[in-house]
Amino acid sequence: MINIPTWKIFAIILVCILGFVYSAPNLLSPETRNALPSWVPSQTINLGLDLQGGAHLLVEPEISTVIEERIDSLRDAIEVILKENDIRRDGRIKESQNTLTIRIEDPSKVETAITKIRRAEDGLDVTQNETILSVSYTPEALEDIKSKVIDQSIEIVRRRIDETGTKEPVIQRQGDSRILIQFPGISDTQRLKDLIGSTAKMSFHLVSETGGSSLNTLTYPMAESEGGMPLSIKATPDITGEMLTNAQTGFDQNSQPVVNFQLNSIGAKKFCKVSSENIGKRFAIVLDKEIISAPVFRGAICAGQAQISGSFDIGSANDLALLLRAGALPAELKFVEERSVGPSLGADSIESGKEASFFAMLLVLLFMLGRYRLFGLYADIALFVNVALLFALLSMLQATLTLPGIAGIVLTIGMAVDANVLIFERIKEELKLGRSPMAAVDAGYSKAFSTIIDSNLTTLIAAAILYSFGTGPVKGFAVTLGLGVMTSLFTAIMVTRLIIVLWMRYKKPTELKI
Repeated sequence: MINIPTWKIFAIILVCILGFVYSAPNLLSPETRNALPSWVPSQTINLGLDLQGGAHLLVEPEISTVIEERIDSLRDAIEVILKENDIRRDGRIKESQNTLTIRIEDPSKVETAITKIRRAEDGLDVTQNETILSVSYTPEALEDIKSKVIDQSIEIVRRRIDETGTKEPVIQRQGDSRILIQFPGISDTQRLKDLIGSTAKMSFHLVSETGGSSLNTLTYPMAESEGGMPLSIKATPDITGEMLTNAQTGFDQNSQPVVNFQLNSIGAKKFCKVSSENIGKRFAIVLDKEIISAPVFRGAICAGQAQISGSFDIGSANDLALLLRAGALPAELKFVEERSVGPSLGADSIESGKEASFFAMLLVLLFMLGRYRLFGLYADIALFVNVALLFALLSMLQATLTLPGIAGIVLTIGMAVDANVLIFERIKEELKLGRSPMAAVDAGYSKAFSTIIDSNLTTLIAAAILYSFGTGPVKGFAVTLGLGVMTSLFTAIMVTRLIIVLWMRYKKPTELKI
């Protein structure tokens, strides 16, 4: 243990230097970091909501709307099934409390109808009362629909927020039906609420030539930028938003912002067909039951690429492109709770964390220096390296530092010298047995090594469990604690030992005052 290869000495020194280099940007102002050359590390630790302020939103998807849409789709599917199997119904299919009621004319075909309807979709409950069938989703199927809506909403909200460049947002399920969203450092919460809350269901319809309302037409208002007047369109969309594969902001020939979009192969074929057959006719682009644009087909569009034009500015064009790229929400989001965390609270928390870290480090430094003298000084030097490495890793990983994360750093400072205490106490025991300084140091590191690994491994396991099962701030604490354990092991076993070995090679002491 006392002999360290030259390559390992240089490797340890290089790691220490890199630790100070990558942690240094956290001490610089934003202006100074921006002025640094591109090859110089400039990443810093991201501050969480509790440290830099931001927005706290609690939203709840309108699950009932999704279930109603599923019931409507199920009604259409049952209509097709009855028609395909020549099963006549007496009257229309009625709907009440998410249950469809069907009266079959021919009693002999009731069993066939039940069998065919049950095969239409998994999770259907079909009950019979003579010739009347009641069709609904089972409780398990409803729970599955609810869970899928929550999961899909979380994923789409995450995509939309990631597009804005927000660093380390917290997006997670809360309870059975709600989603917690936190934006550190965000001041324009209304724009983010608009991005999150917009369902962004897009469809493309031909404008009705006859006008007015009928079973085959829908009337939606035009966007304010297009005059705001209502316009009648064909009820069946020619292209749906699911066929879009990409959307980007661009500019037309008049340098006005537009949204260029790309369709998949199915959408491209449909768009080519409808544009070829309807040259000179208007084509309405509908977003969340509002017509945002209704251009005229000037020719066939068969490349699968087109653009949405209107009275956009750069911001609205970017927002629309972002929504189209991220996809439509499965249900409208209802804002249950909205809170803003001011930066002053975060500043107070940071200041308290700095004070706690400073006094923790000061007391540890004084204790080690008073208890182990010169060896304590070497442990103190390693402690500074440990803190630098910890901040370097947090910066490189772009981890989010929360108030519990600061607690993890303070705890790491206290635990950082734990391994050194074990080693130094072992060296003292070896010296009492009459060993020479070299032999005592060698035996101290060798015999304390397994104990150090075991004690730190248990802490690392605890940190891993906290990270796996915890959420938000608990994960922040687990990250700083886990990284702190690893940096502490490195500095205690490698850095402190290197300093002691180099000192002993240079001084060649005949006795150790420890």
